[in-house]
Amino acid sequence: MGLEVKGCRELQSEVLARDLCTLCGACVGMCPYLVAYRGRIVALDECDLRQGRCYVFCPRTSLDLDLLSQTVFGVPYPADELGTVQEIVLARAGDEVVRSKAQFGGTVTALASFALDQGLIDSAVLTASDENILPSGTLACNTAQVRDCARSNFVAAPTLAAFNRESESDVQSIGVVAIPCQALALAKMRASPLENHNNIDKLKLVIGLFCTWALRYEELARFLEDKVPLRQIVKFDIPPPPANLFQVFTDSSRIDISLDEVRPFVRPTCDVCIDMTAEFADISVGAAEGVEGWNTLITRSDTGRELVEAAQAKGVIETSPLPEQNLAHLKEASLLKKKRGLKKVVETTGSDEDLLYLKLASEAAKGLLA
Repeated sequence: MGLEVKGCRELQSEVLARDLCTLCGACVGMCPYLVAYRGRIVALDECDLRQGRCYVFCPRTSLDLDLLSQTVFGVPYPADELGTVQEIVLARAGDEVVRSKAQFGGTVTALASFALDQGLIDSAVLTASDENILPSGTLACNTAQVRDCARSNFVAAPTLAAFNRESESDVQSIGVVAIPCQALALAKMRASPLENHNNIDKLKLVIGLFCTWALRYEELARFLEDKVPLRQIVKFDIPPPPANLFQVFTDSSRIDISLDEVRPFVRPTCDVCIDMTAEFADISVGAAEGVEGWNTLITRSDTGRELVEAAQAKGVIETSPLPEQNLAHLKEASLLKKKRGLKKVVETTGSDEDLLYLKLASEAAKGLLA
């Protein structure tokens, strides 16, 4: 197996027209035809190229997980709950100021800043929202800029458009903070058979974020405008179960909204996603359930391990063993997302032999479908 090579027409018919687009931004910023506009990918004109990076890089086309795992980690895809793992711990930023300004434990902010300070990367591609809560990719070159992006975004963002633009600049080493579909797209860039493969060699670090789903911008914005002016919103949060809340914060107040009211705005493509923990990142980070102020940190690659160890040694992050019950729950939640995603895929195609965009060895697929 390998990555299929098709063009923009097929991207539109197989992904955009079928509502499978994740809005990762991997197809944006490389040619004049595709742009991101208010939470959508829009084709400005018809492209008749038979082979295109837009199609190859998309995380919803021809996803050969074994090939990607061999490319990123040098091993076949494990087809288990969490993907390739070297170590899982609790972690948080060592600096109380970082912890107070960041969401949860501040681990991502601390590690991204440390990677810049140590010269591992020259710039970091992050996600930031404008005054109308519309998120997009942005570049950070110092700690202050990283801290400006410390809040969680629950709205889908074309973050990788910023990576595509930055990869064409003079910088030599780039880090990306990515949700699972974006990390998959970066892995596909690494495995691309095309000669013009986007200067992916400049990618030196991927920090993945746990993600269950992402919201569509326009529907959420219209919904929230009836409750609070968008320009007053400073952040969102989803507290752990059993709260079942989507919290909207302004400078002076907090609005609690039932998650049941927000779920209709989840992008349809999230229903066929099988990756909750950003399995193709160097390290993956999420909230630690039941342990306030801490993150769960998964180290996956040698690059990730070296960064984590160096950050620990300098007190940039603190770590602690992950309680067994937390690990069990994390595995359970991740496996349930895989099973739900595969079930939806089979419902969509009508056959467990046709897994839509997924290319899984038959035994691995059967195991996850069981």
